[in-house]
Amino acid sequence: MTPDQPRIAALASILAAQAFAEPALDPALPRAAVAIVLRPGPDGPELLLIRRAQREGDPWSGHVALPGGREQAEDAGPAHTAARETHEEVGIDLAAHGRLLGPVEPVWPLSGGRAPRILVRPFVFWVSAPVEVTPNHEVDETVWVPVSELRGPGAVTEHLLEIEGMGPMRFPAFGARGYVVWGLTHRILTTFLALYAMTDAAA
Repeated sequence: MTPDQPRIAALASILAAQAFAEPALDPALPRAAVAIVLRPGPDGPELLLIRRAQREGDPWSGHVALPGGREQAEDAGPAHTAARETHEEVGIDLAAHGRLLGPVEPVWPLSGGRAPRILVRPFVFWVSAPVEVTPNHEVDETVWVPVSELRGPGAVTEHLLEIEGMGPMRFPAFGARGYVVWGLTHRILTTFLALYAMTDAAA
């Protein structure tokens, strides 16, 4: 048994036992799914982050995020969306090399109309074997960050954003490896890290 296995087993149990309510079904509301991809690392499990490519018209252009994208009609479900998009964006075949641990509570923008309306479902995957990351044109950079680093007090920071008509606004964020994570991704990871902290007794 590797050092990470008890924690990962505990995490899977915690994710399976969650109870959360999703928004009422709205056919007009676009839906997406993202993958929280974990792998073994020298300092414990590491989490994959991407920096999205700069693209005109993309409200999340250049943001640090989790791999993922919009649900397609042919997807078998949101977990399949997260795995498919991860394969397309960073070349990791989660169906072949990963294990689905479970979902994290869905999120949607809280910016009062300044960001597109979309429901985002996160899913946690564990990849125990070495995998090669090969970003496509939608991704400028990738980085593996130890989960322990994101849990540390040094990761807590703010993102300052200039909003037209409102001036500068401050948003809670994580700082890791020179990257700033804020917005929907910060909210997803905040929930994930709270669940992950419940596995400390198993580590």
